[in-house]
Amino acid sequence: MSKHCELLGLRLKLDDAITYGTKKDALIIAKKGLERSRLQNFAGEAEYFNGQLDILNKNYVSAIEHFNAAIKFNPLDGAAFNDKALCMVELGLIDEAIYYFDKGIEAEPDYATIYHNKGWLLNNIGLHTEAIKCLTKALKLESGRAVTYDSLADAYFNLGKYKDALEAYRNVVKFLKPGCCTRIKKEIEKKIIQLGVKVKELSV
Repeated sequence: MSKHCELLGLRLKLDDAITYGTKKDALIIAKKGLERSRLQNFAGEAEYFNGQLDILNKNYVSAIEHFNAAIKFNPLDGAAFNDKALCMVELGLIDEAIYYFDKGIEAEPDYATIYHNKGWLLNNIGLHTEAIKCLTKALKLESGRAVTYDSLADAYFNLGKYKDALEAYRNVVKFLKPGCCTRIKKEIEKKIIQLGVKVKELSV
């Protein structure tokens, strides 16, 4: 395995830990990524993992500084733009967040996570139709993203498209990784039951 592949693998593992695991799991992976980056003299990667550690510790301003440094080393690092945008969301800077999501898409247009997170944000600020476009794009790039189906289901639900929401929630369960948090799976299964009842009531 090349050094770059190892670090990419740690980035992916970290993303999974943040989405489905625990903060403890994520911290362990981020620290390992930082250690490996320093040993291999990849300064941009070290800045990226430093930024991740800051996010996990809710030090968003400091995280942005690390992501800015990572982007200087690699202007095509879509993940660094993505995570900088997420820091902007945490700081309440929504317009800036959308701007940096778009910069990330421009830098790395085939990176599904950026479309997912932009869609997640648009859904949360009430732009549900626009959110669906972004989430659908994310799924075209990476069809088995359970977390994206979850956000897509919520966007459909917010538009009153309950059948579409139900189908999306079913896909969440379908694509959840084995060993995924039992609590998350139970919550989705509960939503499926509730939506199924609602769809039947509306069709009567």
